[in-house]
Amino acid sequence: MLSVMGVVAQFERTVIQERQREGIALEKQRGVHRGRRRSLHPEQIEEVRKRVEAGEAKARNAGECGISRQSLYRLLREYEPRHEC
Repeated sequence: MLSVMGVVAQFERTVIQERQREGIALEKQRGVHRGRRRSLHPEQIEEVRKRVEAGEAKARNAGECGISRQSLYRLLREYEPRHEC
């Protein structure tokens, strides 16, 4: 009996996921669905980078920006300035 209920629950979950994917695809076609917004804009990341290079603590900067320290490290790594030779 429990195995039948498990199969039904799994089927329902699959149907829900398919509907969700279809809805997201329709929203993307209309230009409505864009995903999650970035926590900091590139200008804000550059400002934080300057403050960190000036010697301010990364944990303090992260707290002031409202993000975690790990997120700050990731953003700094992703937005490293590109040096062209």
